[in-house]
Amino acid sequence: MNGKMKAQMFYQPQEMSLVEVDIPQVAQNEVLLKVKACGICGSDVAYFFGRSPLETENGKGPLILGHEFAGEIVEMGEMAQSSSSFKVGDRVMANPVQECGACKYCVRTQVNLCENKRVKGVSIHGAFAEYVTMPYTHIFAIPQGISYQEAALCEPLACSTNAVNTLDVKLGDFVVVYGPGAIGLMQMQLIRARGAGKIAMVGILDFGLEKALSLGADYVFNTLDTSSPYYCADLPAEIRKLTDGEMANKVVLPTGAKAALQGALDVAGKKASIVYFGMPDEKMVLEVPLLDFLVNNRSILTSWQAPFTWDTARSALKNGNIDMKALITHTFALKDLEKGIRFMNDPAYPDKIKSVVVFD
Repeated sequence: MNGKMKAQMFYQPQEMSLVEVDIPQVAQNEVLLKVKACGICGSDVAYFFGRSPLETENGKGPLILGHEFAGEIVEMGEMAQSSSSFKVGDRVMANPVQECGACKYCVRTQVNLCENKRVKGVSIHGAFAEYVTMPYTHIFAIPQGISYQEAALCEPLACSTNAVNTLDVKLGDFVVVYGPGAIGLMQMQLIRARGAGKIAMVGILDFGLEKALSLGADYVFNTLDTSSPYYCADLPAEIRKLTDGEMANKVVLPTGAKAALQGALDVAGKKASIVYFGMPDEKMVLEVPLLDFLVNNRSILTSWQAPFTWDTARSALKNGNIDMKALITHTFALKDLEKGIRFMNDPAYPDKIKSVVVFD
C-alpha cells in the first residue's frame, strides 16, 4: 500500500511529535495492519522520560514506540498469502518480539533470550501509528467477542502468563501478589484460574487494591497509606496469622520496587517460590539473609517476556479467565499520546490502571 500515515515519532526524552511518514511496505512474509488499539506500557513511559534506553543500535530515537497492539489486516505479502493462515480483513493481535530463530538460544527454544531479536516499538518502529507491518508468524486471530482494546493487551497478558507458569501455582496455594497494576491484576486472575486457595494483593494505592477485590482477591493490604482502610503495619505478621504460621507458598512481584522484593522474603514460607517480574534499576541490589533462605529451601526465580505463552494467553482471554475490560480505565487518541504518557506517569492522578490509544 502506498501513501502517507500519521505516527507519533519519539526523538529523545520528553520530545515526541505527531508526524506524517510513508506507510511501511510489506515484505513477503509480512502483513500490513491498520492499527485499531495500542496500549501504553510502563516501558513506554520509561522511554519517554529517559529512565530506560531503547533497544536501537544507539539506544536512542527517532523511533515510533508502541508494542501492545491489535488491528485489521489490510495487505499481505506473497508468502503470508500462500500460508492460508490469515486473510485481508482479519482481526488480529500481535507478538512484537521477533526472534531470529537461528542463535543458540532460539535453537534451544529459549526464544526470550534471543541474541538477535527485533522488537516492535522498542528496537524497530512500532504501533503508535496508523499502520504497522508484522510477520504473519507473529500474529494471532482475535477471539469472537473480544474488542481491539482488549486484544491489544494480550501482549502483557502473555508476559503475565509466563510469570504464572514460572510460579507453578498448586491447588490450594496461598499466593501473595505485590502490585495491583495492570500486570499484577492479570497475574492475580491467572493465579485464581490455576486453583490457588487464597490470594493476597499488596500495594500502596487503594484504587488498585479495590480493583483487585472486585476481580477476586481474598485479601488486600496497603503497606504505605496509614489512612487507608486496608492499611497493614506488619504484613509478615498478618500473613502468618492468615496461614496458621506457614506463610505464603508462592509470591509474585509485577513491580520493580526493591522494597517489594525485600518484603517478599519476609512473607515467603518454607519451600516457597518467589518470581520476580518487575524491571529494576540497573544498580539495584538485593540483600538476602542466606542462612535463613537456605535452611527454608526457598527459591527466587525470574520471568522475562513471553516465550511460547501466546496461545495460552489467547485462550484465557477467549474463555473469560481474564476480565480485561475492567483494567482499561482510560483511552486516548493518537494525537494525544504524549498527554496519555504524562498522565500515566503523574502521581497526582492515582485512580488509573491501564491506558490505551484508540484509533478511528
